[in-house]
Amino acid sequence: MLDTTIIRNDPDAIRQMLKNRTYSEDVLDSFLELDSAWRNNIEEGNRLRKLRNEASLKISKLSGPEKASAVTEMKAVAARIAELEAQTVDLEAKRDDSLLLIPNIPHSSVPIGDCYEKNIIVSEHGKERKFDFEPKDHIALAESLDIVDFQRGVKIAGSGFYVLKGDGARMERALINYMLDLHHTQGYTEVFPPVVVNRAAVIGTGQYPKMKDDMYWCERDDLWLNPTAEVPVTNLLQDDILTKEDLPIFYTAYLPSFRREAGRHVGEKGMIRVHEFNKVELVKFVLPDGSFNELELLLNDAQDVLRGLELPFRTLLLCTGDMGFASAKTYDLESHAPGTKSWLEVSSCSCFTDFQARRARVKYRPEPHLKSEFVHTLNGSGLALPRTMVSIMENNQDAQGRIRIPNVLRPYMQRQEIIE
Repeated sequence: MLDTTIIRNDPDAIRQMLKNRTYSEDVLDSFLELDSAWRNNIEEGNRLRKLRNEASLKISKLSGPEKASAVTEMKAVAARIAELEAQTVDLEAKRDDSLLLIPNIPHSSVPIGDCYEKNIIVSEHGKERKFDFEPKDHIALAESLDIVDFQRGVKIAGSGFYVLKGDGARMERALINYMLDLHHTQGYTEVFPPVVVNRAAVIGTGQYPKMKDDMYWCERDDLWLNPTAEVPVTNLLQDDILTKEDLPIFYTAYLPSFRREAGRHVGEKGMIRVHEFNKVELVKFVLPDGSFNELELLLNDAQDVLRGLELPFRTLLLCTGDMGFASAKTYDLESHAPGTKSWLEVSSCSCFTDFQARRARVKYRPEPHLKSEFVHTLNGSGLALPRTMVSIMENNQDAQGRIRIPNVLRPYMQRQEIIE
C-alpha cells in the first residue's frame, strides 16, 4: 500500500495516477474523507485530554458548588473522550481498508495508456516459424498424440481443467525441473511453500481485497488457494526486520496455482486460460536504491528460460492501464504460438517498490543504530507452464503431427527426442 503521507501531501497527483491506471477516483475520495475525520477526532481528543489534565489541577484547589460544577463538567469531557476513542478506532479501521484499494504509483518510465494496445514492444527474440504445411493448434496435437485429456479434466473438476498424460505429463515435469535448475544457477534459492495461504498473505502481496473474487477461498478455515507462488514466497519474510547485509534475497519456487478467471474468455478452449496451472516463480527482496535495475536482471533471468527452449518471444513494457494492481513497472514476455496464431503471455516481471513490503511489513535496518525501512520486492514468472507448453507443442510440430522435444528438456526425459 502507499504511504499515507504521500496521499495527504499531494492528493491531486494520486487522483491523476488513478485516472492513468483507469481506476475509479472513489477510492481516493473515500480515503480522504475517512482520514480527515480520523485526524479531526485525534485533534479533538488531544485537546480534551489537555483540558482534562489542566482541570484536574484546578479542581483540587476548589471547594463547594464550584468544585461540584467542575467535576460534572469533566465527567462530560471524559465521556466525550471515550466516545472519540471508540470512533477513532472504527475510523482508522475503515480508513486502512480504503487504503488497501489504492494501487501502486507507476514508475516515470511507464507509458500512459488504457489498454493492451498501448503497451510497448521493447525487444523481440527469434522469428515466427514458417511451415510448409498447415500447422495444428495444441488441442489437435495433444489429442492426436494422446498427451492431454481435456474431457476427463472436465469430468473430474469442471470446465477450465485438463489432464496431462504420458509424454505430456513427462514434458511438464521436465519443464519444471529445467526451470528450477536454471534459476538455481542464476543465484536463486529454491523453496517449496504451502499451496494454501492465510488472509494476511493475500493482503500482503495485494491480491486482497482487490482481486478476492478471482481467488478460491476455503471458507471453513479462511484459507486461500494461492493465485500465484508470489503470495506464499513473498510472505515468507512477513513481519521480518532484516539487516542491510541480508539483502538481496532471491527465491524461486514451483507451485500449482489457482484462479477463477471469472468473466475472462470463459469459452476459450484448450490450455491457454485455465483455473489450475503450474508455474515456476522468481521473487526478489532488495535495497530500495537498486530495485529497477534488479527488475532488468530479473527480466533477463526469465528470458533465459525462453532462449533455452529456443522459442520466439517478445518483451512488452506494460502501460499504466494494463499493469497489475501492486506493480510500479511490469514487463510481459509473450511467446508465439503458430497453430493458435497468437502471442501468449508466459511471464510477467514486476517491481513493486515498497508497496508489498509495506502491506506485509518486511523491513531492513540500513545501519544497526538507524530506524528500519521497507525493502523493495520484485516478482516474475519463470515461466507459467500451460502457455509455455502450448508454444513448445505448436512451434516444434512436424508434418506428421509429431513434436520435437527441446534440447534442454531431453536430459529430464531420458534423452527422448520426439513425442509421437
